[in-house]
Amino acid sequence: MNTIRTAMLLAFMTALFMGVGYMIGGQSGMLIALVIAAGMNFYSYWNSDSMVLKAYHAQEVDERSAPEFYQMIQRLTANAGLPMPKVFVFDSPQPNAFATGRNPQNAAVAASTGLLRRLSPDEVAGVMAHELAHVENRDTLTMTITATLAGAISMLGNFAFFFGGSRDDRNNPFGFVGILLAMIVAPLAAMLVQMAISRTREYAADKRGAQICGNPLWLASALGKIAGDASQIHNPDAERHPATAHMFIINPLSGERMDNLFSTHPNTENRIAALQGMAQEMGQGSTPSAPPAKPARKSRSVPNVGWGRGSSQPRKGPWS
Repeated sequence: MNTIRTAMLLAFMTALFMGVGYMIGGQSGMLIALVIAAGMNFYSYWNSDSMVLKAYHAQEVDERSAPEFYQMIQRLTANAGLPMPKVFVFDSPQPNAFATGRNPQNAAVAASTGLLRRLSPDEVAGVMAHELAHVENRDTLTMTITATLAGAISMLGNFAFFFGGSRDDRNNPFGFVGILLAMIVAPLAAMLVQMAISRTREYAADKRGAQICGNPLWLASALGKIAGDASQIHNPDAERHPATAHMFIINPLSGERMDNLFSTHPNTENRIAALQGMAQEMGQGSTPSAPPAKPARKSRSVPNVGWGRGSSQPRKGPWS
């Protein structure tokens, strides 16, 4: 149903773009806006992994620097039948994670130091399984297509604002009212559809992630903890790059609780309830609790990979 819903939303956005483009600028204006928006988003899509990872100063880790975390990703990747992605850690006290990359063969998953410190290993596994589900579902591609259409519609709205659109009544049967609708209503509608698609993909990733890790309650417990901490722990890098908020498992910008039209993420309580229902179907109970984190051992610490630059004493790694 999530796939069908996503397809329907994309079809609606495509129809909206075609209608607005033809009404404002005729065939030529519609085509120019689409080409420009597609070019911009193609560049972002092709370079999305390096751009986002650099924005959060993420450091790549391997089996030597983060053995338990890296081996966890290896096991989850094998469960999902995916190629092994690059694994990154970024320094932030806010527990969160994201996935990026243009396809499963060029994917990367990243977790914050706060996630690795505050959550139990089982909860971390649930979170990273969710991110691998995004990779498997090619959600980066889906959201790039969505961004392309939304960007094209916004460009058409700007075209109408600056140039007044086509003066040919055959192209614009609604006259000036049609131009106003294209300037104001169409970009807003495109933004709402873009956010709705983002929320739909989160539900789909929750479900598939629970299947990958084998226990929906691990992810349910993790979501509850992350949502509570995200509302209280500031993430400066996310505030400087708000356009990346939809990539995270929980909105890093605020403690958003309402599953409203303007949210890029579903309501956390709704997500937990869905996972609890899934756990009941699998005979795993209904309480989203995970075992307490095991005491940290020296073998679980990650050597300094750039945290606390300029300090004589390097910060501890994400497992310590």
